[in-house]
Amino acid sequence: MTSQPTHTLYRGARIESPAVPGADAMLVRGADIVWMGNQAQAPSGDFHIEQLEGIVLPAFVDSHVHTTATGLAQTGLDLSQCRGANDLLDKLSMQSGDLVIGHGWDETRWEIPTLPTPAELDRAAPGTKVYLSRVDVHSALVSPRLRAAVDGLEGATGYSARGALSRDAHHQIRTLVLSALTSSQRRTVQSGTLTHAARRGVGAIHECGGPLISGEDDFTELLALAKSQGGVEVTGFWGEFDPRKAREMGAVSAGGDLFVDGSFGSRTALLREPYTDDAGRGFSYTHVDEIAQHLVACVRENIAAGFHAIGDAAIAAVLEGYAKAAATVGTTALREGRHRLEHAELLDAGLIRGLVEYGLTVSAQPAFDARWGGPGGMHEQRLGAGRAAQLNPLAALYNVGVPVVFGSDSPVTPIAPWAALRGACRPHHEQHAVSVKTAFAAHTRAPWRSIGNDSCGVLAPGALASFAVWRADDIADPSALLRAVVDSEEDPMCERTVVRGRDVFRADVG
Repeated sequence: MTSQPTHTLYRGARIESPAVPGADAMLVRGADIVWMGNQAQAPSGDFHIEQLEGIVLPAFVDSHVHTTATGLAQTGLDLSQCRGANDLLDKLSMQSGDLVIGHGWDETRWEIPTLPTPAELDRAAPGTKVYLSRVDVHSALVSPRLRAAVDGLEGATGYSARGALSRDAHHQIRTLVLSALTSSQRRTVQSGTLTHAARRGVGAIHECGGPLISGEDDFTELLALAKSQGGVEVTGFWGEFDPRKAREMGAVSAGGDLFVDGSFGSRTALLREPYTDDAGRGFSYTHVDEIAQHLVACVRENIAAGFHAIGDAAIAAVLEGYAKAAATVGTTALREGRHRLEHAELLDAGLIRGLVEYGLTVSAQPAFDARWGGPGGMHEQRLGAGRAAQLNPLAALYNVGVPVVFGSDSPVTPIAPWAALRGACRPHHEQHAVSVKTAFAAHTRAPWRSIGNDSCGVLAPGALASFAVWRADDIADPSALLRAVVDSEEDPMCERTVVRGRDVFRADVG
């Protein structure tokens, strides 16, 4: 005989629920909420009782994560606070081992933005394989010994004898580094990332994998790990031009980081006009015809597509691909596919009209503006003040009905949903600001809707019991907590994270 799911009555904390305003109790059966209301009117029965304090909110969803890379960044050499090349080399010189993996350097924040050469890396760590990824993970500093491990690297696009490697040269090095990890090592860093997310009230993440990012074993092992642990949920996006393969691997989308271009920081995002601090316009990784063919294939396989496009020329190329695909499968079929565009930072009115036309969802990272926006920031250095002011126009997207989901792109920026809400509500250019309610939905309910699950991400009878409990001190109203946190610089403490009725983090037990 199959045992019946356990009933748990959670009570005592105010619950954010548009369906039952003012609720302070909910009854959970297995993974689902079956009742919600005032604890004085709670159903009677032989229930397990959980007394809560604080505010209960739907668990956050991070819509763009690189799980293994995040774990490696947490356990490897942290270069995010380096003040210059000498500081970086000093930190490197204190490392040991045959392979040193580091992450987070950002020369746009250095007083002297000159990068160390491979020879200088070798002097700091003699004979060591060194891989130090830039904060955007679109380029890296690589030691001579690690460079020598890749045949023909000098002929790859993005190769530099003295500087950072980008484009194909970087992809080849990163693939080699990640392939050296054992399954046990991957499992350790992946578990670390999922635990880290749970401690921040995140109940689900969207893993953006691909052959140039993490590899097939990494991707499938992560999905299996998440399923076996029953903790933070992982939904997979696989960035390769093969929708049938993506489905067979367990992905919900043949997209995510399917690269059309790179990043502003590495000057590889594709622009219509040259960079302000460089004569180039970035690089195209994917042709319009490839985009169109992929969209047609995804429609026929009934799986969502998606592309990584940051610069305005890259976004225009994606939309041109949509127009070509529409000639084959029709605009309606494309609109119904819940296809996504990752990042989509440099937008104008014409490009936004294209997003509306084809029903695209934008996966945005508000922390990008918080970190690199504003006077003198990287965005302004690379693009000039005029174009920098156009970036991440969240309000304009919402005003015309473009669905938006929020994520971190971790390890580019940390898994930190409260910081993302602040970035969306308090951007450097106030015309792009959205309301607290809108921002919160983009980090909770909207990501579920983007993958075809319209009932998750909200707390109500019949919905999944995935939520976080936050210490609120004297704040009794969920909406007041959201407003107070967005207006401050401090995050509330997460006391507990529950996913599908199961505890995945409790502060009182570590």
